[in-house]
Amino acid sequence: MLLFKKNKIDYLPILIMKQKNLSMTTVLQIGLGPLGIQIGKYIADKKEVKTVAAVDLNPDLKGKDFGELIKGEASGVLVEGTIGDALSKLEAKPDVAVITTVSSIKKLVSQVEEAAKFGLPVVSTCEELSHPWEENPEAGKQIDAICKKYKVACLGTGVNPGFLMDYLPSVTASICKEIESITVERVQDATPRRVPFQKKIGAGLDLDAFRVKENEGTLRHVGLKESVYFLASSIGLELDKVTEDLNPVIADEDISVPSMDIRKGDARGVEQISHGYIGDDLKITMHFKAAIGEPRSFDKITVKGTPSFTSEIDGGINGDIATCAITINSIKSVLSAQPGLQTMATVSVPGFIN
Repeated sequence: MLLFKKNKIDYLPILIMKQKNLSMTTVLQIGLGPLGIQIGKYIADKKEVKTVAAVDLNPDLKGKDFGELIKGEASGVLVEGTIGDALSKLEAKPDVAVITTVSSIKKLVSQVEEAAKFGLPVVSTCEELSHPWEENPEAGKQIDAICKKYKVACLGTGVNPGFLMDYLPSVTASICKEIESITVERVQDATPRRVPFQKKIGAGLDLDAFRVKENEGTLRHVGLKESVYFLASSIGLELDKVTEDLNPVIADEDISVPSMDIRKGDARGVEQISHGYIGDDLKITMHFKAAIGEPRSFDKITVKGTPSFTSEIDGGINGDIATCAITINSIKSVLSAQPGLQTMATVSVPGFIN
């Protein structure tokens, strides 16, 4: 498709229009589940970034107007089933792809490769992508090689992992002369969170069903070990061992919320604790707890060292809002990054995009 007409009279207005929009960053969104839709809504409210194409494998969404899906207003952007189909409708390639599809990095490899083949840098909310070098090294190496081959950068980010339990503590610890140990706690009431998140933490399951899903690997907060390794790497620690324990948070009374009813004795959420050791010395502790009806939400960092200190966010950070926000606000960091798989520690500091 030709962008400009040869006639000079027609060419000039189009050129001027393009020059006025040079500061606009264009986005291809891949994955239109609850998180992708919310990111689309946030992008629609911004002046410096715009979704120009959308892709989802759900056949029921194909051909739907993206604007109607996110805000009930036609946008002219139709949902396609593949990146190739989406890009064929555009006059110019988007600046970046935002992928909100899976938590598993192994399942993400082919999706990153498809975007990279079209020369699209990637920002993804895939939790295991945030720091895969210890837990999923082969998939991490694959994505790194793919991105270097096609000369694009790829970043895994989100509120957690990606910020609250890894990136933020690593920055906070930079004021220390010495560090003996770091404890990071994230405790949250999951009542206002999106339903897929509530299901992922096992809310509403009886204990037998909870353990079945735990053994299947489908019930947990994904990325806690990745956060431990990220933080250790950022502060220069080489851990000998990382452990993780997972247990249900049990309801001591019947609970009813808009999304579900929970019986006394059933799970209302999950509690996970991960420890990082050098020899027998405990260096990093990550405590994650998310449950329906949790009485107090907070995010807390405790550093034992020189100096020792505690930093706490009372009320905690809403994970859904923050994940969408930091995904969008990391776009400029990815666009300026070197080709390959990056982490929040290897890209420029994200800044708020208007």
